[in-house]
Amino acid sequence: MENRIERIKKQLHSQSYKLTPQREATVQVLLEHEEDHLSAEDVYLLVKEKAPEIGLATVYRTLELLTELKVVDKINFGDGVARYDLRQEGAEHFHHHLVCVECGAVDEIQEDLLGDVEVIVERDWNFKIKDHRLTFHGICYRCHDNQKEEEKEE
Repeated sequence: MENRIERIKKQLHSQSYKLTPQREATVQVLLEHEEDHLSAEDVYLLVKEKAPEIGLATVYRTLELLTELKVVDKINFGDGVARYDLRQEGAEHFHHHLVCVECGAVDEIQEDLLGDVEVIVERDWNFKIKDHRLTFHGICYRCHDNQKEEEKEE
């Protein structure tokens, strides 16, 4: 984790920003909860445990800055809540998500599945793609297995 924080610090410095203690606490929370797709409020509550003096506005500004610098991606799964997801180091594109409409679980697909689609879009629509996001909404394997179990019991 220390190496990752150091690389993020360099990324900030390259854009003339400093990794202040408040920003570092925010980055640490994001790293510690990388799988969780936290909202700004979630991040704030967790950062507050590390740095009690930090304010919600500071956390919001930090998340927006990290989004602008492509350290994190701001995502919305259709529930009206912005969530923040650390971008994989060296990833050319944002990873994909599977959102369960039953339990709300969010699973990730790290593999970039849209290479061929990008080529077609750029060629046929003369559109230069900078990034893409793909979210599938459906029923996760956990809920699907539970439904099968319930059907067996009936």
